[in-house]
Amino acid sequence: MNRAIVFFLAACTSFAAGASKLDCSVKATRLDADTRSQAKVAEPDARKTALAEVKAQGAQVASGGLEVEDGCLLYTYDVKVPGKKGVQEVVIDAASGKVLRVEHESAATEAAEKLADKLPKKK
Repeated sequence: MNRAIVFFLAACTSFAAGASKLDCSVKATRLDADTRSQAKVAEPDARKTALAEVKAQGAQVASGGLEVEDGCLLYTYDVKVPGKKGVQEVVIDAASGKVLRVEHESAATEAAEKLADKLPKKK
């Protein structure tokens, strides 16, 4: 029971942190062909930017890519740093290439995000 409460609190913290509005170039509600065409930054370039932003020897992108989050067209990457638990989440504006946010996510926070991604979206 205590583990469930801790997990729930970690999820709430994660969602509260992600609720802040991002200052992005392209507003979007869904990822479709029209929205994808508005990404002016190539995916390999965004990936390189994410790795450079983390500034850690041996860091690797664990997952990520183009997505719509918080009403913005973004590249979001989870970067794994050797010897460090969790991941560094790097959020990049898909139109400008500007780094909008970098934050550390614990394993619990990451699990909560993955669970939330599986839930049906409100329309």
